[in-house]
Amino acid sequence: MCLNARRRWIGCPESIDRLCEGQRSIRNRAIWLSDPTVWARRRLEGKMLRTRIKICGLTREADVDAAVEAGADAIGFVFYAKSPRHVSPARAAALARRLPPFVTPVGLFVNASDAELSDALSALPNMLMQFHGDESPQQCERAGRPFIRAARMAPGFNLLDFASQFSSAQAVLLDAHVEGYGGGGKVFDWSLLPRNVPSPVVLSGGLHAGNVIEGVLQVRPWAVDVSSGVEEAKGLKDALLMRKFCEAVREADARLDDAE
Repeated sequence: MCLNARRRWIGCPESIDRLCEGQRSIRNRAIWLSDPTVWARRRLEGKMLRTRIKICGLTREADVDAAVEAGADAIGFVFYAKSPRHVSPARAAALARRLPPFVTPVGLFVNASDAELSDALSALPNMLMQFHGDESPQQCERAGRPFIRAARMAPGFNLLDFASQFSSAQAVLLDAHVEGYGGGGKVFDWSLLPRNVPSPVVLSGGLHAGNVIEGVLQVRPWAVDVSSGVEEAKGLKDALLMRKFCEAVREADARLDDAE
């Protein structure tokens, strides 16, 4: 960029806002990486980082492209054979090749065997793993890769104890408790969540553009995860619904910023 053009760009109020936002993002990320407990303190204090967005259960090229364009930070691929959103490691790898830098592929597993984990990791060596079954901490750690652990929010479930058991997880994903695995597109009672969870929280379970603002404002999660709430049919995403969902998350973040 030439000097005059750069001066004009910097002189634009909108551009100044983008610069400030970028500087805040870099500063916040540096704080988070240096001390993970900062996230929990900032959540309690009402000083939020930008809410990350994961869109899960993608099966088509057009849906991956639309999710990225909408503003997703992560794209989820389901490796659970019984799911209608299931994809093979080869198919997931082909879809993940469409992802630009800094959009993370996430692999969802349910009680997977060592061979299944190995096949998926061979196809997508840079993916973040997400465990939704009955895996123990040791089973989640066996691949030696960063992972998220899903918690099924049944009545009486002790989330603090669960998060302590899975302290090596990058985050704990909160989902509704239903028959089988996954949240089934159901919302659980957010008011029952403790405010001092020691791990980053990913809010999931029945989210859509109409309720995610309330979810972010009430729970103050590190990230949100959506699947059925942006679909036209199981495994088939709707570009407009994905865009509206991401816009709603950004609206919630803006409200939190204004409240500080």
